[in-house]
This record gives sequence, structure tokens and C-alpha cells, in this order.
Amino acid sequence: MNLVVNSSDFETELERVVSEASRKQAIWEREIEEMKRKNFATICVHGAYTPGEALRNNNGSIIEPVYSSSAQAFENTYWLEGALSYKIPAWVYSRIANPTIGYLELLIAMLESYRQPFNASALCTSSGMSAIKTATEPLLINLKNEGTGEKNFVSMAQCYGGTFQLFNERYGKERGIEVRWVKDPADAGEWEENIDENTRFVYGEMPSNPRQVIFDLERVAKIAHAHGTPLIVDSTIATPALMRPLEHGADIVIHSLTKSITASGRVVGGAIVSRQNIVWENAPDKEMRHDFASWVKLWPARDAGPCMSAEGAAHCLDSIKTLRMRMDSMSRTTMAVAEFLETHKMIENVDYLGLENHSLHSLAKKYLKLVDSDENCYGQILGFTIKGGLENTRSVFNKLNLIMRATDLGRIKSLATIPSVSTHYQQGEEGRRLAKVPANMIRLSVGAEDARDIIDELDNALKAIH
Repeated sequence: MNLVVNSSDFETELERVVSEASRKQAIWEREIEEMKRKNFATICVHGAYTPGEALRNNNGSIIEPVYSSSAQAFENTYWLEGALSYKIPAWVYSRIANPTIGYLELLIAMLESYRQPFNASALCTSSGMSAIKTATEPLLINLKNEGTGEKNFVSMAQCYGGTFQLFNERYGKERGIEVRWVKDPADAGEWEENIDENTRFVYGEMPSNPRQVIFDLERVAKIAHAHGTPLIVDSTIATPALMRPLEHGADIVIHSLTKSITASGRVVGGAIVSRQNIVWENAPDKEMRHDFASWVKLWPARDAGPCMSAEGAAHCLDSIKTLRMRMDSMSRTTMAVAEFLETHKMIENVDYLGLENHSLHSLAKKYLKLVDSDENCYGQILGFTIKGGLENTRSVFNKLNLIMRATDLGRIKSLATIPSVSTHYQQGEEGRRLAKVPANMIRLSVGAEDARDIIDELDNALKAIH
């Protein structure tokens, strides 16, 4: 028996395998393109898991199966080598790719590029912080066309505490990369003053957390692009149901899937979404610019291994199916709660972009709208400060009962925390000053409970300091 495979025969058979795989992939891609023409809520429900995909590869399962296996088997060497050389679509090993995670990645990319003339791709990661690090690290590599000065990146100071620590401690102090903090993100001139030829990326959070800050995304994108620099936007709080940064000029979008996208609280995960041909003038490789998220997935993320679990992806897929209706309902409830707090005698200030007296309300109206409607929606996160300082704030916080005390947000249940002693404690006094996080602030993530019950809860808690 001859076990030697002739090289020409091998190449012929490999070409046949690639052709067959491409034919099947083309069928699925046509189905996905058809799905993209549906409305947002329909895409949330079906995504890339089309009826054809269910029948072809999943025995007709009406819901995305959980592929909890670590690896994929192949029928022969041609399929194995074609997959490992990235010549045919396959998942091979779950650190690199997995069908359940793949369905989620395709869905998130579809939602972020909804009704746009360009395509997008996505990579899901083990956490929101993992997504931020995985997206930003490749942009800090040494380039062939270095500028004359030291490399830097520009970020708004009002951002998630973990983001601040990554940028300030890991990148700034440990690696010596200059981080230039924008203290007033609403001032486009301050962004422009900080960006130069050595800026590797520009980073914003919109709306920010815990302070409700936004910036003129379109103007900042133009400023960044004028320097050949990509703009990254963390859109965790808005979700694609209220804002899609890519359509306003952003190059890369970050999500903590742990938060509003997966309201159940059963998942820790993140996502990176990039549009085709991001603005990155000094990119070492054309493919890095053309399809950034896919390039990161197949190369740096493959080697670093920040992969999401299949079980986590399945929970995300289940929750995202109701994303539009949840963000609509919870935004309405949050507005009612904000209006109540605004009139309470023991409240110093309510920080919610939906309130007309908020300094950034008019800018928020430009960007935050319920998808497929003309109605403004401002999300489920608000902050409020208590008269009497931190001691009174602790008293109110300790009286909460229905509203759980936790550092999490975006849940189906209402949660609250005091950022100065929790999420932003490690930033120190200077970091909290930069982020404009006062000691007497409570951040409230409003859930899906009846607005009257949340208001009653807050009213009772505030009686602790009457």
C-alpha cells in the first residue's frame, strides 16, 4: 500500500477542498447580506444564524448551539491544512475561533454597521478590559515610519476606572508611553491640541462612566483622521441600540459585553468591532488596516489567547435578541428616576444626559437615539450627588434594599455603587479629580423594574438624611 502523497495530487485535492468550502461560504454570506436588509430588531433576533445555516450545519436547531468543545476534527489532511493556513473558513481550536462565538461576532458587526455602506468585522474577548487591551496594543507597536518624537496616545480622562489604570499605569508608567488626557472632552479644541504626528490612537468613551460625558464624535474623528490616526470609541453604555459610532466616523468600537448588551449578569466578555479600511496612516501591513478586527483575531489574539467562552457567547446571543426593546424601556424608566431625583431636596446634582438642564444635553440629542426611530434615548446609567458629603452618601447607600449594592452595571436588575470608594478608588485623588468623580456621587444602573418601585426605594433611602 502506497502511503506517499504526490505533491501535485495534494495541491489538486487542496484546491478542490478550498473551492468546496468557498462555495458553501458564499451561500451563507448571501444569506447574511439578505439579513442585513432587515430592521434592527429582526437582526438582533436572527443575526448570522440564518435558517439555512441552521439546516446546513446544526441539524435544524432553531437557536445557536453551544459548541463547548475545545477543538474541531477534520476528515483528512486537506481540510486540516486548509483550515490551519486560513485558506478555508473553520474554527479549528476555540482559542482562535469557535462557531458559537463566531455567530456572536458576526451579529455584533452587523448591528454596529447597521444600514451603512461599509462592512465591519468583530472579535469577542474574555472581558471588556481584554477588548480594550487587545484593540490598543497593536497600535502601539514600533512602526517603520516613526515620527521624530516619542509615541503617545490621546484619551479622555472621564473613562472607566479600569481603562484609566491600563492607560496610566500599564502603558504610561510601566512602558513609558505618553498618555495625553483630555480633561474637557466636549471641547474639540483640546483634542486637537493633544494629537500630533506621533499619536498612535485617539480614545473616547461615549457616554462615559461614571460621569455622563460625551464629545462631538464627528468632529473628533475628523481631527484624528487629519493626523492619520484611528479613533476608538467605547460604546458600552449606549449599545448599538442607541448609537453606532462607526457611522459617525469612528474606526474601532469597544464593548464590554458584560454590561447592557448582556443584561442577565451571567457573562464577562468584550468585543472589538472595526470598519473596513480604518484610518491608520502608518500601519505596517495593508491587511491590518483593511480588516483590523479579523487581523487581530487571526494573529495577535491567537497568540495572546484572550478568547471568550462558548457558553458566555451563548448567554450574550440570548440577551441581545431583546436589546432594542430593553434599551428603550430602561431608558424611559431612567428618565423618570432622574426627574424624581432632580426635584429632591437632599440631592445636589443629577448627572443624566436626558435632562434638559444637563450641559451636554443638546450634544447628546445629536447622537443618542433609539435605532429605527426619531426618539432620543439616553440609556440606563445616571449619577447623583448627595448633600452633606461622603458620610451622608454612605448613609443613603446603606439604606438601599431592592437596588443592590454592586460595582456592576447594565443589568436587568437595578444596581448602585459609590465610584469614589469602589470603581475609581485605585485611581487615587488625582485620578478622580481628572475624571471629575466627586466623593459624594452614587452611580445608579437602572434595571427593568417598575419605575415607581425604584423611585419609592430611593425616596425611602434618602429619608436616612432628612
